[in-house]
Amino acid sequence: MKLVLASTSAYRRELLQRFGLPFDVARPDLDESPLPDEAPWATAERLAVEKARAVAGQFKDALIIGSDQVAYMDDARFGKPGTVERAIAQLKSMSGRTVTFHTALAVLNTRSGHVQVDAVPTEVRFRTLSDDEIVRYVEKERPLDCAGSAKSEGLGITLLDALRGDDPNALVGLPLIALARMLRNEGVVLP
Repeated sequence: MKLVLASTSAYRRELLQRFGLPFDVARPDLDESPLPDEAPWATAERLAVEKARAVAGQFKDALIIGSDQVAYMDDARFGKPGTVERAIAQLKSMSGRTVTFHTALAVLNTRSGHVQVDAVPTEVRFRTLSDDEIVRYVEKERPLDCAGSAKSEGLGITLLDALRGDDPNALVGLPLIALARMLRNEGVVLP
């Protein structure tokens, strides 16, 4: 069976390459807005499945991997900032606080129609950050394409006090422990 990553995220692609398996990449074209009154974790899980389903028609005999991440704290959600100003604003609001990054994963078998879904929450406690630290960080790392504006795999780790979760890869965008289990469930032999 062909393995397909339903994502154009460079971070997810890099993580999946660690398995040493060939895979294709397909762009899921869908609206990623939360539904009215939808909990952040539910948004992530719904979108992971929808991303896999969005590209399934292109592949007859494949395992499609969909993943989505929603960062949230209380009633606030933190998406990809897109601009320096929004990244700075996000980090200021998270300074000294704990943010949950809920990373959902779906594996859709296009042959059987079976979908596996799992999610890995990661609690991230940010240090109390000065405005100067935030600006220096954003200017140096330019974290404009990652939820929460902090790349834990890069300099963003210096902004944090602690991480708590079952898979450090989940915070980057693809929970590899859960994915390995799901692929094994589908008969994929991992090295």
